Amino acid sequence: MNADWLCRDCLTSGTSAAVPNRCPGCGSPRLRSHDELFALSIAHVDCDAFYASVEKRDDPSLRDKPLIIGGGVRGVVSTCCYIARQSGVRSAMPMFKARELCPDAVIIKPDMAKYVEVSRQIRRHMDALTPLVEPISIDEAFLDLTGTERVHRAPPALALARFARNIEQEIGVSISVGLSHNKFLAKVASDLDKPRGFAVIGRAETLAFLEPKPISLIFGVGKVFYETLKKDGYHTIGQLQQEDPARLMRLYGESGARLARLSQGLDSRRVSIDGEMKTISSETTFNHDLAGLDDLSTQLLKCCERLSERLKAKNVVGDTVTLKLKSAGFKLRTRARHLMMPTQLANVLYETGLSLLQREADGTAFRLIGIGVSGIEAADGTDPVDLLEPLVARRAAAERAMDRVRTRFGRAALVRGKLYTARPDPDSAPVSEEEAEDLEGKTR
Repeated sequence: MNADWLCRDCLTSGTSAAVPNRCPGCGSPRLRSHDELFALSIAHVDCDAFYASVEKRDDPSLRDKPLIIGGGVRGVVSTCCYIARQSGVRSAMPMFKARELCPDAVIIKPDMAKYVEVSRQIRRHMDALTPLVEPISIDEAFLDLTGTERVHRAPPALALARFARNIEQEIGVSISVGLSHNKFLAKVASDLDKPRGFAVIGRAETLAFLEPKPISLIFGVGKVFYETLKKDGYHTIGQLQQEDPARLMRLYGESGARLARLSQGLDSRRVSIDGEMKTISSETTFNHDLAGLDDLSTQLLKCCERLSERLKAKNVVGDTVTLKLKSAGFKLRTRARHLMMPTQLANVLYETGLSLLQREADGTAFRLIGIGVSGIEAADGTDPVDLLEPLVARRAAAERAMDRVRTRFGRAALVRGKLYTARPDPDSAPVSEEEAEDLEGKTR
């Protein structure tokens, strides 16, 4: 039986009964072959250790060193390179544990502005592939290349291989591609061959591929649900394949129905360009527990500024603000407030979050604070709350003036007085709202 194959280096492709061990064009061993390679069109693209890859790109001296993106004594690992992963370091791991596992690691604090810019560059390449791009996070997305063969003069698999090569050569980071016939399996495939991977799961092999896999492979099956399934005797996806869907629904409700479908490799979700962002948030873990309202509110303001930057970068607003606090004893508190009008302004986020924080600052020592917004929708260029009252409008104008100055001269050019007092920066100066408007006018 003939199989399709392609070279991921020189992009030579073909169909033959005997797939060559090396590319007949360039001699590369990086061939991908599959019976359905040129018939599949749903892809999941995932950057490899994205933050770490960007930092290694920008500093070649880090190339062969274990690298952890994170920081703080009590923070967590944002991501780490594959060298650090060999020591057992993983994303979301506490920093103290990561340091124990990999004491020689270089540790760099995240630079979100830089990562967002690289993400935008990659997104432009995705948009050139297909109009059907559904971003999942800053470093991954689903793509539907159905019907693009005539545009690219190549089947989706070949277009994706060219895309991966271009990203690595032009942007300097590597990606892994999963190709299949639906989103669930494409996501699974993208994790099979990291880094610089290109994995394929075809229709004919779907059931056999899934049968021996643990149930935890199915998205949405977290640790608690997984333990419940194991107690009920379910360990592999194959066991779910043999179970009566009605029984799974009786046991687990809608989750049981979803398990029944996905265990068969059935996923009818489309790649949607209108993929809804549910929540955007920012949080920080303190080096030392904080209990005072003044200290906590300073950290809250920092989070609100970062959150506002992310909302503005995505050109979205949100109508529900949620405060997150984690006590020294790891007990989580969340408090939310619905706004009259959606916002992206740091000042509005801070005032709303502060009103929630004041009720919780009862002397409890906290190790983490965060702020998030939900009810996300596209912004129309102005913040609706500007229209509510003159004072809000003036503060909004001042904040946007600060944004323009920071865009031109860098984030450190202007710092709110409260944050400057908390941690002065020799390259920054405290600024009031009135001064922001004056300074922005002088820089035009």
